[in-house]
Amino acid sequence: MASIYDTLRADIVAAMKARDAATTMALRTADAAIKRAAMDGNKEIDDALVLATVRKAVKNLADARAEFEKGGRADLVAANDAEIRILEKYLPRGLEPAQIEALVAEAIRATGAAVKKDMGKVIAALKQRPEAAQLDFGAVSKLVQARLP
Repeated sequence: MASIYDTLRADIVAAMKARDAATTMALRTADAAIKRAAMDGNKEIDDALVLATVRKAVKNLADARAEFEKGGRADLVAANDAEIRILEKYLPRGLEPAQIEALVAEAIRATGAAVKKDMGKVIAALKQRPEAAQLDFGAVSKLVQARLP
């Protein structure tokens, strides 16, 4: 089975052949970020590195999108949305909200967390779960805060 990085590289070639400038640019930018992360960390390019880099890129695009909305730049909002859709293809599907709530409730029970001060224990327990790669810990953090007095 091809790695995520191999798929991304093949999609760059396909986008170039199709003369899809937006997709080519988004994928080449992601490819450069992946290579830079590998070089900076002195690591091999593997699926974990690709996923981490693409997640970071999507988060940065989402943050920029929020700023563009505040500034009334609908053209840049649309461009960011398109780039996010392109990159999300390489990320695993997220969990359903009900599944996330169940995981949080289980982690709170397992750690015996009773107050917000125990939030770090809950997050650490969630990071040990096999589903951790599919969790958005920013949203999970807010959910844990809401559950703890």
